[in-house]
Order: sequence, then C-alpha cells, then structure tokens
Amino acid sequence: MKWLSNWDCVGSAMPWYRLAFTSDVIADLAPLEKEFAQRLFDKTKWLASNVANLRHEASAPDLPGVAKYAVGEWRIFYSVDRDDHLLTVHGILHRKDLV
Repeated sequence: MKWLSNWDCVGSAMPWYRLAFTSDVIADLAPLEKEFAQRLFDKTKWLASNVANLRHEASAPDLPGVAKYAVGEWRIFYSVDRDDHLLTVHGILHRKDLV
C-alpha cells in the first residue's frame, strides 16, 4: 500500500506565499492602536496562507492585478505573483479614505 504524502492530496499542505509590503503599509498602520494594527497584519499572513483557497476580488478596473480584501471597515490591497509565490501588500486603508 502506498502512503500519501501531504503533497499527494488535493487541497492539503498548500505552500504559503511569502509576504512583501510596500513602504505605504507602514504609514497606513502607524496611526492605529497597536492591537488593531496587529490584527490587520495577522490578516495579511492569513491571506498569504490561503491564496489558493480565495477568490481575489479586483480592487478597480484601472489597477489590474491588484485585489482587495475587507477586514471590517478596512481594505487590504494586494497582488499575487503565483510564479514567485509572493503576495505583495500595497496598502491598508479605511473605507472612508478610498476615493
């Protein structure tokens, strides 16, 4: 009998994507309470671990390849490079600050 490794099973042990942040993200999180900023940061790690399981909603027609994910009143804007297994976070903004 052949034992299946995690890589033999569909949907299990999916590799995490690496995370990268633009310099704007630090500025976006700086004024927030530490606990809430940590919650948003943790959500970016969750996104990186679930890239294959999510439907990535386009943020705007004029920003091809940039998706958004809602966390309460906040939006995480990111792009996915499937070849390099990289999720880049471009910004984390409150809904009221979106133009």
